[in-house]
Amino acid sequence: MAEDAPRSRLGRGLAALIGDVEPSQAAAPAAPRERDRDAERVRSGARKVPIEFIRPNPRNPRRSFAEAELDELAASIRTRGLIQPIVVRSVAGKTDAYEIVAGERRWRASQRAALHEVPVVVIDVTDAQALEIAIIENVQRADLDPLEEAAGYQALLDSFGYGQDEVARTVGKSRPHVANTLRLLKLPDGVKAMITAGQLTAGHARMLVGQPDAESLARDIVARGLNVRQVEALVRERSDGPRPGPKPRSAAPQKDADTRAVEKRLSDALGLTVVIDHKGDGGTVHVHYRDLDQLDEVLRRLEAG
Repeated sequence: MAEDAPRSRLGRGLAALIGDVEPSQAAAPAAPRERDRDAERVRSGARKVPIEFIRPNPRNPRRSFAEAELDELAASIRTRGLIQPIVVRSVAGKTDAYEIVAGERRWRASQRAALHEVPVVVIDVTDAQALEIAIIENVQRADLDPLEEAAGYQALLDSFGYGQDEVARTVGKSRPHVANTLRLLKLPDGVKAMITAGQLTAGHARMLVGQPDAESLARDIVARGLNVRQVEALVRERSDGPRPGPKPRSAAPQKDADTRAVEKRLSDALGLTVVIDHKGDGGTVHVHYRDLDQLDEVLRRLEAG
């Protein structure tokens, strides 16, 4: 499958380009006049097609559509019509058949509103680009729950050979965000169900990854209404177990001024606590980090030289 078009071009200004962000939901544009011209070009290229010619994208990461929201949108469409076109692509080898790239919620609501035709904009994109657009559209609107977002990222990794850095650039998120979101897929099904139901946030759930009793912890968190910091303390307490009493320690040898100066230089450069232990002619450098974001930043700086 040819994918010669640069992937990064989809990440910036994508929603405005395909005319799929409602004014109340769009972020303030850097160049309003230019983006308005882009949206106007899209609207002028829209045409109406029978609604039965359109089918959803099986790779759309969004799986959940709230019934109440669909009913509200359908009522609006009955009154005012479908103002924004649905973005579609032609189905290979078929005449008058289109697959949704962006706008499945509007398509579903239009069916409820009993529309016979809907406005569409037809674009030419690959499978990978169609998935990128679906993820970006939903992430920009915060329509995806954390597991749907993670599944979309995983599809880019598995089906199209992306790396996490490339996924991050494509969807406009940081690499730590992508990595932490993907970790949610490792949780037990019971915990995933609580995330989908909105009982647990992504911040809560990330603390449970790798915990042998993740599901019981999750139920405890929901029952007690714990915040993320309290969950972090609870997980640490369960992982560490009861703390032993203090043990006598021999006095640490005093470090010379040169070693302390090097520790300070490294700490200032990395923004983290650095401890140097000399042993003979060699030694050990300890870099202390609080979370994965800080570790990722250390790696980025080291790789950048």
